[in-house]
Amino acid sequence: MAEIMFWEAIRRAHDEEMTRDPLVICMGEDIGVAGGTYKATQGLYDKYGAERVIDTPISENGYTGLGIGAAFLGVRPVIEIMSVNFAWLAMDQIFNSAAKVRYMSGGQLTAPVVVRSPGGTAHQLGAQHSARMEKVFMGVAGLRVVTPSNPRQAYGLLKSAIRCDDPVFINEHELMYNMKGEVPDEEFFHPLEGSEVSREGRDVTLFGYNISVHWALQAAEVLAKQHGIDAEVIDLYCLAPLDREGIRKSVSKTHRAVIIEEAEAPVGVGSEVMAIINEECFFELDAPPVRVSAENVPIPYNHGMEKAAIPNPQDVVKAVLKMFGK
Repeated sequence: MAEIMFWEAIRRAHDEEMTRDPLVICMGEDIGVAGGTYKATQGLYDKYGAERVIDTPISENGYTGLGIGAAFLGVRPVIEIMSVNFAWLAMDQIFNSAAKVRYMSGGQLTAPVVVRSPGGTAHQLGAQHSARMEKVFMGVAGLRVVTPSNPRQAYGLLKSAIRCDDPVFINEHELMYNMKGEVPDEEFFHPLEGSEVSREGRDVTLFGYNISVHWALQAAEVLAKQHGIDAEVIDLYCLAPLDREGIRKSVSKTHRAVIIEEAEAPVGVGSEVMAIINEECFFELDAPPVRVSAENVPIPYNHGMEKAAIPNPQDVVKAVLKMFGK
């Protein structure tokens, strides 16, 4: 089992699937000659050529629509939108074409397209380049949404997404591309549905996804060592559909829940998880569920203000201690 970087795991999945199937192509801005903003397609242009690793103009709606149209005809495009902030420009194609075509055609057409895009609050990129848009995509019927928290997931989810006949949006966090983690040497496919237990616990469940999983794990260590609270951490790597059974199972075990998200709270992942808890296991609760979220403001450019606007592991610890009356 090799320890590789997040971006290397994505590149490996790209390479294996392109070698296996000549109908798998890549499209996006600067993904060819330059190898991608975060190196996730590095070397693929030289190996597969300009017809399969396509450098596109700065026209997200245009090239996303082109890729989705190709998917209708059997091609399996992996479309990289350089920043999820620019995905706003491609929403018509993703939401109205890819996500709805199977239903509207009565199953005669499918859109086996993957849209990958980095997002999240990185380092001083300003309000227009710090979007956390996962909650927008997860609300669209017909679209699968996954968000890896480690290189193993990044590799396996991309491979599964490429072979899936549904459109899949992969939300990657910009701060995680240089994260290292173990990925099996042999080929494997990660399920596109479900959740993972990142840490077993008995007293409270901490729900996170992509970068907030790591905040939850750090908080769990502090809670255990300094306060004697044994926290379970659940990785909600699949946001659409959310793992209702996994959420219910953990809350029924710990009887308390804290949901951690980097995005603003209104109409977000935390809202949906709380709704599921209310519907599935309300009478299992010993305390009301709590959300730890970003401030409901545009992300400031100033570094200190940026840090103040988004949550961190200490905020998670404080929320849990308050829940326990400490």
